[in-house]
Amino acid sequence: MSANIIIGTQWGDEGKGKVVDSLGAKTDYVVRFGGGNNAGHTVHVGSEKFVLHLLPSGVLHSQSKCILGSGVVIDPKVFLEEIEALESRGFNTDHVFMSNRAHLIMPYHIILDGLWETLKGDNKIGTTNRGIGPCYSDKFERIGIRVEDLLYPEVFARRLKDTLNIKNALLTKIFNKEALSFEEIYDSYIKMGEKLKKRIINSELELEKALKEDKKILLEGAQAMMLDIDYGHYPYVTSSSPTANGACVGSGIALKHIDKIIGVCKAYSTRVGEGPFPTELHDKSGEWLREKGSEFGATTGRPRRCGWLDIVVVKHAVSISGITDIALTKIDILSELKEIPICVAYEIDGERVEYIPSSIEANQKAKPILEMMPGWDEDLSQCKSFKEMPLNAQKYILKIEELINCNLSYISTGVDRDQYITR
Repeated sequence: MSANIIIGTQWGDEGKGKVVDSLGAKTDYVVRFGGGNNAGHTVHVGSEKFVLHLLPSGVLHSQSKCILGSGVVIDPKVFLEEIEALESRGFNTDHVFMSNRAHLIMPYHIILDGLWETLKGDNKIGTTNRGIGPCYSDKFERIGIRVEDLLYPEVFARRLKDTLNIKNALLTKIFNKEALSFEEIYDSYIKMGEKLKKRIINSELELEKALKEDKKILLEGAQAMMLDIDYGHYPYVTSSSPTANGACVGSGIALKHIDKIIGVCKAYSTRVGEGPFPTELHDKSGEWLREKGSEFGATTGRPRRCGWLDIVVVKHAVSISGITDIALTKIDILSELKEIPICVAYEIDGERVEYIPSSIEANQKAKPILEMMPGWDEDLSQCKSFKEMPLNAQKYILKIEELINCNLSYISTGVDRDQYITR
């Protein structure tokens, strides 16, 4: 059997959680392949709202085996808190597991994340201060501590001692902070390891077996294209690759098994944190989008920056990740607008540009070239088919398809899990 990938096409917060939740009902495995608890996926089930930071969005479907892949960085304290929160609401979480190769976020990662950000001053990235970047840095520095180390206290002690010597030198000699206690960290993590050991698996072998047994697998991304460490607005990016290419690395599933690559795209644009945002609105239109769309970070609570749909960004995602289908979300928020602008290109230093420049300076100069589309007044929440949608909403969708040369196969018309149209 093949696997499908779901990724974000913009700056995150596109509504991937809802799409994964909807498709997860028909899936045997949901595998998160990257990021950490810096992400926030929101799922609405009836009158209940679930905000997931680390657990895969398919966790609400008990028939789907949920796995945090090797590409995820895991804060075990946050993991256990989310598990406890779900169980307190009556959900069984026996189907949730994590790769033994995933890296652990340690207390010093979180502390150093905030200290480094403060040191950057006006050049800050806008990190969530959850320790994500420092954990990935240790992974590639080859001094990281992995989930499997929790199963072997002597190994964990040795690795913690070696790495903590380095981190305490940074804390005391660079930042003039107190050194962290080896004993406190060791005792805390070994206790959490006891609670986690039944969930720690060799995920790549599990998924290889699942593919041979013709199981359906969904690979779930966090963050999005423009936050990719290589192809996003560097350095205002995350520390991993939230592209379709990153999905294979972070899950251990080979490229040959991939069937569909579904890109989730919001009908307008939002961004949290620092960095270029060519279509950003600084007027009442931006405030209107923020309030009507409830655009506040699920992880941080920060107000999201809002702007019109940026086709240059979405085309970039389609190209880099080889997206086969687009899931369009929050088009219902655009109802009541008389006209809806779409950014079809940029003007940079007097020239028309239809791609994402590698230079951050060029991206910061980019001015949106807008094409106006007619709006609509009708409520979309009850629409069950494309034909039931207002004509101008149909035109908006077809225009996006034309500009990005990719099918819009899934259209969300509201926050509930059953409010969507398939084409």
